[in-house]
Amino acid sequence: MKEVAKSVAGKLRDAGYVAYFAGGCVRDALLGEEAKDYDIATSATPEQVQKVFPNADAIGAHFGVMLVKRDGIHFEVATFRTDGSYHDGRRPESVEFSSPEEDAQRRDFTVNGLFQDPETGEVIDYVNGQADLKARVLRAIGNPVERFQEDALRLLRAVRFATTLGFEIEAKTWEAVCDNAHLLEKISIERIQAEFSRIIVSPNRRRGLELLVDSGLINYFLPEVLDLIGCEQPPQWHPEGDVYVHTCIMLEMLGDEEVPLTLALAVLLHDIGKPATYTYDEEDQRIRFNGHDAVGADMSEVILRRMKYSNDTIEDVRVMVANHMNFMHVQLMKVSKLKRFMSRDTFDQEIELHRVDCASSNGFTDNYDFVLAKREEFANEPLIPEPLIKGRDLMELGLSPGPKFKEILTAVQNEQLEGRLKDSEAAIAWVKEKYGI
Repeated sequence: MKEVAKSVAGKLRDAGYVAYFAGGCVRDALLGEEAKDYDIATSATPEQVQKVFPNADAIGAHFGVMLVKRDGIHFEVATFRTDGSYHDGRRPESVEFSSPEEDAQRRDFTVNGLFQDPETGEVIDYVNGQADLKARVLRAIGNPVERFQEDALRLLRAVRFATTLGFEIEAKTWEAVCDNAHLLEKISIERIQAEFSRIIVSPNRRRGLELLVDSGLINYFLPEVLDLIGCEQPPQWHPEGDVYVHTCIMLEMLGDEEVPLTLALAVLLHDIGKPATYTYDEEDQRIRFNGHDAVGADMSEVILRRMKYSNDTIEDVRVMVANHMNFMHVQLMKVSKLKRFMSRDTFDQEIELHRVDCASSNGFTDNYDFVLAKREEFANEPLIPEPLIKGRDLMELGLSPGPKFKEILTAVQNEQLEGRLKDSEAAIAWVKEKYGI
């Protein structure tokens, strides 16, 4: 990708324009990481870019942004610019094409305000971004309050970069984040969701959540998390502390790699129903959260739908939250029920949720070890094999289609899963005997 990006910049240079790599790709290169994409900043206006690349798309020509496709890869090519006033906390009312130095001043954070000459590798730094990279500090360019008032999504981007890069947020920048958290109300939930998703799957997801809570940003898109703070739990089962502390520890225990979004969300929301179901049993003198799994599943669906997640993501998280307490029963389940429990698409993620749930609290691993052993035991054949009989077989026995069909077919499948029926002939004979046919 880098070589193709260099060829795009080279073509602009050959036409007489300045062309630099800009922003994140420069930052990532200096951190020794592979860039996910390459943005190019240039002195060429959109019209001039169009002449150099006739097939370029004017995705944001008003803001000086063109999309150039080369060798199947898309690159944003943006004209050096300064931004006019911001009235909606999202985008400038107008732009003026300008110089690289002026362009750097309009960007969000110093580590993102760097340019690099693609040909020589020279870094062009007008904002002292290299020093902040070395110090691992996230600092807004210029006046942080002005930067966040220009585009309130930068509030979440500050948390995201601090989380994914592992940087400390510079004091004045952090103060501005906290003081201006309310500006997030101007941002669409879709843009918020995209940033939040990148935070919650990051290896530093616990720190990301804590920054969202400490800054007050989470008030404006997921306030239910705040109810976990101070929601005490029975110390004999949760010596680690309240539900919020428990959740933070679980997020951290997911490990040092990115995790599936559905798993991260399920861990975050698995106990979201506890505050609503909190009771204190005077007789037993213990805290209870009866039905918090079912309540939490419903709440998770409401929250994720509000945040405009996909239907598949919502359903997977809802299922995981609804089932997370069922692991306490796995050793008592009949084989047929256990196999059905383990056959769900989300089960591998549910095992991980259960692991960190126990590891962050009581430390019990009996049920976790049990399902791992059973997964190995069942590995040589499908958990749910092809059914031994189907509806047409029941019709051939003289039965009419109806609700009874499902009952009989489920009963046969249970016998099959228990290992008591091995073939179709035995299944039909069992049905005849069982149902007097």
